[in-house]
Amino acid sequence: MMSRLSENKTTAPRFGRALLGGLAILSIAGTAVPAAAQDNAEARIRKLEAEIRALQRKVFPGADGRYFEPEITAAPAQPTGTTAPSTTAVTDILARLDALEGSIQRLTAMNEENGNELRGLDSRLAALEVTSRANTEAATARMGPATTPAAESNLAAMSGGASAPAAAPAQPPAARPAAPVAAPSAERLAAVQAIAKPQTDDPGDDEYSYGFRLWDAGFYPEAQQQLSLFVEKYPNHSRATYGRNLLGRAYLDDNKPREAAPWFLRNYQADKQAARAPDSLLYLAQSMIAIDDTERACIALAEFSDTYPAIAAGRLSSDYQASLARVDCD
Repeated sequence: MMSRLSENKTTAPRFGRALLGGLAILSIAGTAVPAAAQDNAEARIRKLEAEIRALQRKVFPGADGRYFEPEITAAPAQPTGTTAPSTTAVTDILARLDALEGSIQRLTAMNEENGNELRGLDSRLAALEVTSRANTEAATARMGPATTPAAESNLAAMSGGASAPAAAPAQPPAARPAAPVAAPSAERLAAVQAIAKPQTDDPGDDEYSYGFRLWDAGFYPEAQQQLSLFVEKYPNHSRATYGRNLLGRAYLDDNKPREAAPWFLRNYQADKQAARAPDSLLYLAQSMIAIDDTERACIALAEFSDTYPAIAAGRLSSDYQASLARVDCD
């Protein structure tokens, strides 16, 4: 009995140790499986994170590829009660373009206003000069007839014949107060200002064309002023022969043949082959007819038919025949 108890006491500790050892093995084996599974999941998570980071670097490149670029940036602080305007580069460019267009429109309007004011000043200045010229002519008329016109002294040299003796100057009339010369009316000034002056790249042609428009509209004093400016400023212009001839016509149509004759003679003598030289010679004859100088009128008509026979029989035939009918050149 005692031997069995001692044997049981001896074997009990051995069994306990064996049981504890088995339990330890089972516990180790039990914990090894979850640890292995956990390591596998951690590896998969790290692989997925690496792939996501690689995808982020391709889709959202930036200084730091680990994070998404922010889609909304912090706006600067605004005063209380105001909202920050939402602007982009495109809206800024559009706003600047609008400002530039507005500035260009304002400058264009100012340029047009200045041009209109300058044209108005030119017209008023021309009207004042016409008035001054009329006053001068009236004063000259009070002092007596002018000396023999240049045409009367040069017609003989032009044709090679002898000129008629100059008549004795008449005694100046008794001094009498001159009638005041009326200033241009507001209606006339407005009508002159309504005639536009051309604006091209040829200022000389613009000056001539403006004078032609004034003459064509019947504003002869204004045309005289404008065409005088043209022939003095552009004596070598291609339109010079037209300008001198038209200036003579502006005087002739204004019933001033003595003032017209020198311009016709000057244009003819400047270049006998010029476009308006034949016209000027024929108008010179008409100016002489208008002042009852038949001899010089006949000299001019003879010179015209001898120098320009084709034109006398063609383009200016009717004017030539009408001038011959007004004088007796036999």
